[in-house]
Amino acid sequence: MKPAGTLRQVSDFSDFSRGHWLQELLCQGEEPSHVLSSPDGQHLLVLQKSQSPPLHQVVAFQRHGIGGADLERNWQQPQPALVGLLFLQSPGTSGSSALALVWEHGRTEVWHFVVAVGWQLLQTLELCQGARARIVSVCSQGTSLVWCEERPPLDAHSDMSKCAFRFCVCTRALELGEHGVRLGTLRIVLHNSPEYQVLASPQHVFLVPATASFATTSKFLLIWHPEKAKLIITAPSAGFVHSKVLRSSSESDFRKLLLGSVGLLSCLAPLDIHTSAVSNSGGLLLVSTKGAVNMVEPDGTQRHVFDLEGGPLAQGSPVQLKTFGSILACVLAGVLYLIDQNSGRLTEKKILNMKEVHFLESPGEEDSIQLLAQTGIYSFSFSKPEDSSRPEPCLVEMVFEEACRYYQRRSLSSSKLTVEKLKKGGVFQAPVALAAILQHSLCQKQKPARGLQDTYAKLLSTMSLELQSYVSLELLKTCVVCAPESEVESYCEELVEQEVSRVLHSDMDKDNLAYLNSVFASFPKAAWKATRSCLQLQQNGDGLLVARATPEVWKKVLGGPQQEEVGQNGVVPLFELICASFLRFKPKWLPSFVELTQQYVSISWAYSSKEGPEGRVPLYKRALGVLARKNKRSEADDEMELELLLCSKRPKAVLQALHLLICLKRWQRVVEVAEKFSKLSPLLNKEIFTTLLAEFAQHRELDPYLGMLWPLCPAELTASDILTVVLQHLPRSQEDPVPFSSEGNQLTVGLLKPLLQRVVQRPCVQDEMYSDALQSPTFPPPTPPREH
Repeated sequence: MKPAGTLRQVSDFSDFSRGHWLQELLCQGEEPSHVLSSPDGQHLLVLQKSQSPPLHQVVAFQRHGIGGADLERNWQQPQPALVGLLFLQSPGTSGSSALALVWEHGRTEVWHFVVAVGWQLLQTLELCQGARARIVSVCSQGTSLVWCEERPPLDAHSDMSKCAFRFCVCTRALELGEHGVRLGTLRIVLHNSPEYQVLASPQHVFLVPATASFATTSKFLLIWHPEKAKLIITAPSAGFVHSKVLRSSSESDFRKLLLGSVGLLSCLAPLDIHTSAVSNSGGLLLVSTKGAVNMVEPDGTQRHVFDLEGGPLAQGSPVQLKTFGSILACVLAGVLYLIDQNSGRLTEKKILNMKEVHFLESPGEEDSIQLLAQTGIYSFSFSKPEDSSRPEPCLVEMVFEEACRYYQRRSLSSSKLTVEKLKKGGVFQAPVALAAILQHSLCQKQKPARGLQDTYAKLLSTMSLELQSYVSLELLKTCVVCAPESEVESYCEELVEQEVSRVLHSDMDKDNLAYLNSVFASFPKAAWKATRSCLQLQQNGDGLLVARATPEVWKKVLGGPQQEEVGQNGVVPLFELICASFLRFKPKWLPSFVELTQQYVSISWAYSSKEGPEGRVPLYKRALGVLARKNKRSEADDEMELELLLCSKRPKAVLQALHLLICLKRWQRVVEVAEKFSKLSPLLNKEIFTTLLAEFAQHRELDPYLGMLWPLCPAELTASDILTVVLQHLPRSQEDPVPFSSEGNQLTVGLLKPLLQRVVQRPCVQDEMYSDALQSPTFPPPTPPREH
């Protein structure tokens, strides 16, 4: 929603303790090089650099003159330069402000403000341990100071490549008390590194390369997590690269940190950074020389926020950034931009009739921005008045933009179709109708909705469920963006579930399939949970896997684009995606899932239908293909292969599993499989029995199971057929056969006798055909009575 901004003056410096001095300073054209406001907004800190005479001055004073001395420090060259002006946070000084002035050679002055007394020097400290150390950048992170310091080599003629890595990043705890300062021990975060600018957020410290003199080191950023002692390497052009926990000082070496990522980093584009600042949400805002504003999150991911107008930015043109709640305020060339950080939409653009402005802290006022200018302090309010007209939501604009692309592709005209033409032309009614419905339904919470046309109202009733799903999805996305790190995983799981469900209820084309592949690759665990939910997979009371998915969902799972249709670009069909999830998170369920899919296929498609999935590659073979793509093979994978073959209940697959079990010499399982699957068909029964009879003729491993094996003999096999199979598979001996062998592993007639007796005593097939007639009570039948 675009706010209506109003600019008003709230102070003319008359209530400042040094208001007259500040106004003269601003009006003389000598702009302050740095203006800093205390977190409570009560104090202003001004760093002034004069050219003639060459004098540097720091002044801290109250915005509301309550009384008390101001802080004023002056120095001239060749004294060390001031590198840091930091307002400190410490439980020991609650209710009062504390300030640290950090000089280039490491000397630090800690000042604190006492009501009715003013600013007083609390203590002077030395941050660096070496006399030749030089601080180049410093920030305050919690109750610690973090800085990057240069440690020049002792040899003045050292190699320039080695001199480039002469910096190190250090930290020390700084605890403030009522009567003094306690400085902790120095700890090195990173050594042998290039020069970095350190920027602190509430939980992290961003390390931004200060120069681009070395190509490799100017392609990535570093993010340090103090609580976890972890460093993250991230590149805006590639996202997260690598992370490492620094357990000892030996692991803090910069070159060792990059050792495993040099090849990847060398292929990346160099950083393009004009201005950088930390947002109140903890992310790092980067403005490129082309005017693109990007946000780097603490986990290393990056997202685009906005593109500033005006083309490429000159090196000296200042860009000021500050966040107020969810609004990003940016001042460039006298123009104030207000941007929604969450959506990236420009909410307000205002030209400021001021030479230069500085942002000030305004605690408790989330809907206004305070600006320091030559004539005073101004407040820019971006709250939405109640009587403002309701503009179009961004979704409505997206509808017209998408419609433009859609109609332009199908147009034979060479003229370009724009959003304005689409709105005013009246030729294409579909985007107009959809925009009206969206504007009516999505904005009615902010303001009573206007009436819809009858035709639109009918369409709205049809789309109501889809609109509710869209609204809930957008709310969930907002929760993901704004949630703390501990809750992001649960929100992501819910978001992935909604996305998987949405795709399964839409057309499963190549684009949707590629999108699902990316979702399963990026969020494997969440995608697995979403699959279980969409297919309603669960175990019943007997421990069997059941699925209550609708026929439409089953058809999307089994009847989508197949491998030969999607090509060889890494995209796999949905059935293979789900099988891979089963193998990763619940491998015991995979055979039961394949069996479920086969049952559904037998109901929905005719046998051997070319349209159904079984008409192409059988489902069990597709599942076996997923199993074969695993990097490491284990005994559990061999067992899984057997289960997939057996669950198909196809004769060839069952016989293949039987041969695998025979090769593994798992004779108990061999007999169990034979007993179970011989009942499926007489032909399979004959194949199984013949295979096992051949094994029986070659060795004595099956002798303990003959009592279970002989009842499986098919009815059509005769004694002659049995002896033929046995003789064909008898092992060939190198020596002449003898009547009585000492080895005891030869086949004897005594072992075959029970089977042969069983076959001989079995009634023949013709006897069974006439058994009813032969078993009649009297033969021949009595003569029927004659009729007189």
